[in-house]
Amino acid sequence: MNEAVIVATARTPIGKAYRGGFNNLGGASLGAASVAEVVRRAGIDPARVEDVIMGCAMEQGATGSNVARQIVIRAGLPNTTAGMTMDRQCSSGLMAVATAAKQVMYDGMSCVVGGGLESISLVQNEHMNKHRLVDDALMAIEPNYFMPMLQTAEVVARRYNISREAMDEYGLQSQQRTAAAYAAGRFADELVPVTCTRTVWDKATGEASEAEGTVAADEGVRATTLESLQGLK
Repeated sequence: MNEAVIVATARTPIGKAYRGGFNNLGGASLGAASVAEVVRRAGIDPARVEDVIMGCAMEQGATGSNVARQIVIRAGLPNTTAGMTMDRQCSSGLMAVATAAKQVMYDGMSCVVGGGLESISLVQNEHMNKHRLVDDALMAIEPNYFMPMLQTAEVVARRYNISREAMDEYGLQSQQRTAAAYAAGRFADELVPVTCTRTVWDKATGEASEAEGTVAADEGVRATTLESLQGLK
C-alpha cells in the first residue's frame, strides 16, 4: 500500500445563490478555477495528473455530462487525464477526496485531484428536471427518503429539544467567528479569486444585464445581530 499525501489545496469563494457573483458561471469554468490553481500550487506538470474526481449532488444542466471531465479540459489538463463525477449528496466532495486517496493508495496512481462543486444558481431553478423525481414504489417502503435537509433539521430540533433561540445564538456566534477569521486573513491562502460575468437585474424595471467582476471572498459572510436573525422566517 502506498501513502497518500495532500500536497496542495485551493477553493473558489462561495457565491450567493441566484444573485451572487457566480450566477452566470458554468460548472466546468467554476470547477476549473480551483483545479488549475491547485495544480499550479503543487508545482507539477499537469500531465502528471492521472484523474480528476469531483463530487456533485446535482448532476444535470450546467453540472451534468460528467462535469469532472469537462473541468479537466477547461483547466488546461491534457486529454490523457481522466475525469469522474461522484454523487453522494452532501458528502459528495468528501467522497471524491477519499476516492482520490484510495486511487493513490491501492490503484497504482501517483497523482490525483479530488474536490467538489455545485451551481445552485444554474441548476436548482425553474429549469431543473423534476420529471418522475419521486418513485411511488420507493415511497411505499421509505416515506421519508426524499425529505429535504430543511425538514430534516426541523425533525432534529424537535427530537433533541433544540430551541429557535439557541440556534439563533449559535448562528450569530458562527458569523462572528467567520468574520473575525476573515479580518485576520485566515482564509486568504485557500481562496482563488475568480473573474467572471454575472447577471444583474435592475430593481426598478427587472431588466437583466451582464457585468464583469471578481469574486475574491465568500459572499455570505456579513455583519449581523441577534435581533436580525430572530426576524428571519
